[in-house]
Amino acid sequence: MRPFNFSAGPATLPVEVLEQAASEMLDWRGSGMSVMEMSHRGKEYMEIHQTALDDLRALLEIPASHRILFTQGGAIAENALIPLNLLGARQSADYVITGSWSEKSFKEAKKYCTPHVAVSTADEGFRRVPPVEQWRLSDDPAYVHVCTNETVNGVEMFETPSLGDVPLVADVSSHFLSRPMDVAKYGVMYGGAQKNAGIAGLTFVVVREDLLGRTLGICPSAFDWNLVALNNSMYNTPPTYAIYIAGLVFQWLKRQGGLPAIEARNREKAGLLYGAIDASDFYVNDVDPAARSLMNVPFRLHDETLNEAFLKGAKERGLLQLKGHKSVGGMRASIYNAMPLEGVQAVAAYLRDFERQAG
Repeated sequence: MRPFNFSAGPATLPVEVLEQAASEMLDWRGSGMSVMEMSHRGKEYMEIHQTALDDLRALLEIPASHRILFTQGGAIAENALIPLNLLGARQSADYVITGSWSEKSFKEAKKYCTPHVAVSTADEGFRRVPPVEQWRLSDDPAYVHVCTNETVNGVEMFETPSLGDVPLVADVSSHFLSRPMDVAKYGVMYGGAQKNAGIAGLTFVVVREDLLGRTLGICPSAFDWNLVALNNSMYNTPPTYAIYIAGLVFQWLKRQGGLPAIEARNREKAGLLYGAIDASDFYVNDVDPAARSLMNVPFRLHDETLNEAFLKGAKERGLLQLKGHKSVGGMRASIYNAMPLEGVQAVAAYLRDFERQAG
């Protein structure tokens, strides 16, 4: 049996997607070429590209007011490109800091503007999402930035705040396509594909069209969202194979019943795993239950001298990549869309068995 891979990213992919990619590796649908060998201007790749765009728009119900961009550089690059594309004549933007990734976004923005901390839970250990009533916005921000799912800290934002005319910008990398989201409420959604949407190398940006054209002059042309949009994400050579894999994932999601069906499955998996963690004080998850991520479940052993034994036993059972992020330690199970229920059941069973053996 194939092991269960709980890596936070690059993450496990649907087996069906891997099998289809393998079958098409040398010859995509009779073209005589691998997707990796195709001209990005050729009709074969253009079909792949447009289908991926159309399927993503359908899955997320992205309104006509928003453009989909396929770029490169990951969410980390977008941390710089957001101020370069959105500041315009303004000098500041607001940041909601709820974990490691939003904190990094804030630090990167310092290179290009004077970002303002609207609220931070750093002093509390990044265990909750502050309600919008606790945010202290500046007078005239170019945008408000949030990370709607903190991969390291396991904190997820389930409510979308209404900010009036101020664009809401969200790093959605690690829960993208895990549940429906009201895209119309966001000025920008962005993230790397390597969690729920494919493989490393592809970055997606969903941007409201009226926000295009605000680019600061120092922004590289290849990362000017307006230029990228005008050229249908082909201003420079796009990450063709990564887009192809993302397209296969989008089609797989449609076969599963779309995002409402995936959300129901994800909630079942998360409920099972959190239930196993909460069943005794042998394991601890410190996140506010109202903000517990459906995708990334960090936990620690009450006796952390048992960490190595826990990880060794997990690997022997075919439960891989359960070690927590180096910045926080402990354990973490990332249970993205492609993780089957059986994988979560196997982890829950191992938690019980290890407690009996070591407790």
